[in-house]
Amino acid sequence: MLPLRFGPVPDRQLLSEVELFADLTPEQLDLISSQASNRVLQRGDVLFSEGDEPDQLYVVVEGRIAIANKSIDGRESMMALMERGDLFGEMPLFDGLNRSAEARALEPSEVIAIPYEPVRKLYEEHPELLWRVVALLAQRLRTTDEALADSVFLDVTGRTAKRLLELAGDREEFALPITQEELAGMVGASRERVNKAIASFIRLGWIEQVDRRYRITNREQLERRAR
Repeated sequence: MLPLRFGPVPDRQLLSEVELFADLTPEQLDLISSQASNRVLQRGDVLFSEGDEPDQLYVVVEGRIAIANKSIDGRESMMALMERGDLFGEMPLFDGLNRSAEARALEPSEVIAIPYEPVRKLYEEHPELLWRVVALLAQRLRTTDEALADSVFLDVTGRTAKRLLELAGDREEFALPITQEELAGMVGASRERVNKAIASFIRLGWIEQVDRRYRITNREQLERRAR
C-alpha cells in the first residue's frame, strides 16, 4: 500500500485548466478543491494497480505518471504518460468497474487526488456538464484509434521515431524522462529492437545521444520516418 505523503493545498487554478472541470463555476471548483488532497510520490510509487477498487481520480501537478498494463509473465506495455495538468483514473467514476491499468510515478511527482463522490454529485445536479465528459471520452477514443493504427501501419523503427518526437515536443534537445525499458513499453517492442532503431537514427545523423540526453539534428527525416 502506498504510504500517504501529503503536499500543499490543491491548486484550484490548475483544476480549472483541466478539460473535465473547464465549465465549472468558481463555487463548484471550490467544492471539488475542498475535498481533494495533494499526494507526493517518489519514483516507483504505485498510486493504484490493475484490478484495484477505485474511489479517486487524479490530476498531475508535477512529475510524470505512467499508465501501464502488465502481462502474466511480467512484460509491461505503457499505455500513456501523464504530465502536468493531465487527468487520469476517471473511467471507474462512469462505469463502476475496477482499475484497468497501473499508475506509477516515473520520477518524484505530485498529484491532486479527487474523491469520486463530489464529482458524481455535481454531475447528478448539473447533467449539462456531462458534455465535457463526452469530449474527454472522444479524445481518449481518438488516441486509442491512433495507437491502434500505429501498431498496424508503423514498424518498430517508425513507432520509436514517433515516441521520441512526442517526448521531445518542440525542443531540439531533451532528456529522456523514462528508462529504455519504459520507452520500449511505450513503443510496444523489445528493448533490443528499440535500441537498434535509435542506433540507426544516430548512424543516419538524425539524432545525437549522450547517455539519456538527445539532440534532434534532422527533424524532417525523423518526422518522415514516423509517418
